[in-house]
Amino acid sequence: MTIFLYLCKMNEVIYTREATHFEIWAPTAEAVLLRIYDAGIEGNLLETELLVRTTSPRRRDVEGYWQISLNGDYEGKFYTFEVRIGEQWYGETPGIFAKAVGVNGLRGAIIDFEKTNPEGWKNDKRPALKDFSDITIYEVHHREFSISPNSGMQNKGKFLSWTERGTTNDDGLSTGIDHLVDLGITHVHLLPSFDFATIDETKLDIPQFNWGYDPLNYNVPEGSYSTDPHNPYSRILEFKKMVQSLHRSGIRVIMDVVYNHVYSIPDSPFERTVPGYFFRKKDGEYANGSGCFSETASEREMMRKFMVESVVYWATEYHIDGFRFDLMGIHDIETMNAIRKALNKIDPTIFMYGEGWSAELPQLPFEDLAMKSNIAKLNGIAAFSDEFRDGLRGNWFNNKVGGFAVGVPNSEESLKFGLVGGIEHPQIDYGKINYDPKRAWALKPTQFISYVSCHDDMCLVDKLKFTTPNDTTIEQVLKYHKLAHTAVFLSQGVPFMYAGEEIFRDKKGVSNTYKSPDSINLINWANKTQYFPLFNYYKKLIALRKAHPAFRMGDADLIRKHLNFLSVQYSNVIAYELTNHANDDTWSDIVVALNGNLDDVIVEIPQGMYTAVLHNGLINLNGLGRFQGGQVKISGSSALVMWKKSEPRFS
Repeated sequence: MTIFLYLCKMNEVIYTREATHFEIWAPTAEAVLLRIYDAGIEGNLLETELLVRTTSPRRRDVEGYWQISLNGDYEGKFYTFEVRIGEQWYGETPGIFAKAVGVNGLRGAIIDFEKTNPEGWKNDKRPALKDFSDITIYEVHHREFSISPNSGMQNKGKFLSWTERGTTNDDGLSTGIDHLVDLGITHVHLLPSFDFATIDETKLDIPQFNWGYDPLNYNVPEGSYSTDPHNPYSRILEFKKMVQSLHRSGIRVIMDVVYNHVYSIPDSPFERTVPGYFFRKKDGEYANGSGCFSETASEREMMRKFMVESVVYWATEYHIDGFRFDLMGIHDIETMNAIRKALNKIDPTIFMYGEGWSAELPQLPFEDLAMKSNIAKLNGIAAFSDEFRDGLRGNWFNNKVGGFAVGVPNSEESLKFGLVGGIEHPQIDYGKINYDPKRAWALKPTQFISYVSCHDDMCLVDKLKFTTPNDTTIEQVLKYHKLAHTAVFLSQGVPFMYAGEEIFRDKKGVSNTYKSPDSINLINWANKTQYFPLFNYYKKLIALRKAHPAFRMGDADLIRKHLNFLSVQYSNVIAYELTNHANDDTWSDIVVALNGNLDDVIVEIPQGMYTAVLHNGLINLNGLGRFQGGQVKISGSSALVMWKKSEPRFS
């Protein structure tokens, strides 16, 4: 079978008031049945039609398509396809590329997409972004962000919560979107927001929580986050209102996408359309690179076509500004680069990144996989750094093992690796980095996601508490917390923060909260009152990064030229300087020191008179005092950032 890719979109339903056209790619089918219903669930079967196998001139002889056009106005009706191979019918499905569905996503919906656009949608613009190095990411789940009784938001757990302005906690401090604007982040990373399988949208009066890594319909927003999942217009219109509101607030939107597996192979539109084609196998069984025994086969032509067109669809129809790929290491490099190329044609500032690993080794040669160690083959795509993460907080696989931030030594090279953004640097011993990469894997620091926690595993507060003695005070944990995130936001990589970290969010010690109740997952907005100084610290830390381009050079050669690690006499201490107006910074020479020890240390820095802007858990861009170079004391579990003016030059 010859398949010509990217010549047309995989539209399965094209609606007009005069007629609706249906088509589906099912090359192995011997018959395809279309059913029309009057409801998205249950209801009456209105008609059945057999599709016709076609080779359309506009598809340039792409094989395996079936189609039919039904005259009349079918808006508001619902449909399913079902294929027959031999004597077996494979079950009803809304199709691989359904764009609108009924409740629980079991039937496709026939709608007029012009009616899904909020007022002003055609004038919606992405907030300005000069370079990927300017990005700061905030990862959040819809429900956890707004569901708390003290969130001040009315549309709790809904897309529309992101449209509410002026919301506050019980003490009058801003919550929701206003909170994020004040914090200063540039991008919101939304956990999976497409239609996923495990929330029963007919029972939203019963609290249900799931991260959403169980895909059902990839190209439709999740119904439980809408105000009316029975109405197929609701989820689409409200998703767009969310994006529009964030854009108007100066925040870009990243969508978490999960193309590497499905929730259930027998129930998947992939399997019910072309059985066996979209998944890899090992020894005759479905492969398990995803840990879900449904490893998808991105290297196959129509799976690759699907992924490219799906991402492009979200970027164009929904104005999404970035994509985070779950278990990106399962996908092949050619497909990821094809997605990058397609997005560049829309807007090259759309950001792409992902997990550069897999749950188990995928069924594809390692050199062809979009793994972290192959990131040099992925132009304009970034990956998370577990080396930096675990160096800062401790081993991901053992909750009781701490890292640099709580005083555990021997992670210095991992931190240096993270501070330069994962690039090659002559002062780093790559053989001593966590997980022994032996070499740099990023060609540019914008290919490197700097982070210390995310939704997956313990949040930072819980991890710090688990890795320190029971009598450790909250004041000391706050010091560890600030130190860890200071390293993240001063890294030359792209900084990433988990929602609520800025107000000392915890999840009661539970690490895998993918379906834990709201009581575990919610962000308690009362924390903003209790830990307001911490919020202010992170707000000023982000402002420091934004104000001074030396901390976000975005170029490996510039980093090697201007970032010089200083010699220190202690373990678990790192100091470096950013010299000679790095990246055209107004500050001539900047010194950064990170002390992971509980005790104070003395660090030797170049001579000169310095102005401290970050010292002992406080930040003030206008200065916290003056320091003379030479021997400088760094308080325990803290960071120091200071700068000096250029020496006067005489001819």
